Amino acid sequence: MNGTVMRRRLVPAATLLPFALLLTACGGNSSASTDTDGTGSVTLDVGDQKGGSEAVLRAAGELKNLDYKIKWSTFTSGPPLLEAVNAQAVDIGGVGNTPPVFAAGAGSKISVVAAWHGTSKGDAILVPNDSKLAGPKQLKGRSVAVAQGSSAHYQLIASLRAAGLSLSDVKVKYLQPADALAAFTSGKVDAWAVWDPYTSQILRAGKGRVLTTGEGVTNGLTFQVAAPSALKDTKKAAAIKDYLTRLRRATAWVHDHQQVWAKVWAEDTGLPYDVALDSVKRTNSTRVAVAVDKPLVASEQQIADAFTELRLIPRKVDFGDFVDTRFNAGLPPSTTPARG
Repeated sequence: MNGTVMRRRLVPAATLLPFALLLTACGGNSSASTDTDGTGSVTLDVGDQKGGSEAVLRAAGELKNLDYKIKWSTFTSGPPLLEAVNAQAVDIGGVGNTPPVFAAGAGSKISVVAAWHGTSKGDAILVPNDSKLAGPKQLKGRSVAVAQGSSAHYQLIASLRAAGLSLSDVKVKYLQPADALAAFTSGKVDAWAVWDPYTSQILRAGKGRVLTTGEGVTNGLTFQVAAPSALKDTKKAAAIKDYLTRLRRATAWVHDHQQVWAKVWAEDTGLPYDVALDSVKRTNSTRVAVAVDKPLVASEQQIADAFTELRLIPRKVDFGDFVDTRFNAGLPPSTTPARG
């Protein structure tokens, strides 16, 4: 599907389904495993998502001259990736700001070891172009599609709270992106709380507009989460340190090579190039590597407490028990502004 067609009409939901499954917020198992050339006796098992860490590291030239091997396992989303971390099936993997909270609530053995701070402009509540809704306060009594346990789930909660509403004030439809996309474009829901690149996809297609974003109400954090057992292994911990250093450089590389990365990302995921570039400009290129520090823990604690209060997490979570700060050296605080 070329960019010209994307501007005229929305790609049918069925056509988008394979891409939607790559980015769904819940469910799914490891779907692929590939090795990265390297030397040495240590193999780092890394959980990834399509168009994720492996793709950006390769594009930035950061997979060269490794003195350890990387075995990549591809997952549909953060929650099953963290299940694999808990089961010690992978040593480390990347997720958004909400899956670790749910994993912690389930008592999973995980440790947040690295973080990036970006804008939350791509986390949006979308409404159809002809919607009469002018602000989040008007969502009261309306139906909103959202993926349960996703970053969009918390963004919806936070946006409603900022407008003086609660989750019970809206009719929540828990739908994964493929189903939510179909419901949104067919008018079966009044709004859709979602993340980039879906936000860019809807806007580029001209089939919706932004009612509100997560900017100012969510923390814009993404994480690398490791298995405590891997961190206890001296050789694997050293490999993780090097891997994180390379990933930080690669993430910074995106900011100065947005068009190059958008092309790679589009090819890797099947996204139209113009949608990928919009998403890169709005979200991906804004990320800054930051420390796993006390303000970060406090911010994630707010998310955990919100879900506990709503009884979506079964027990009180002390998020500080699920972080490891050993890789913080030289990094700015988590409150560092996102890139412009």
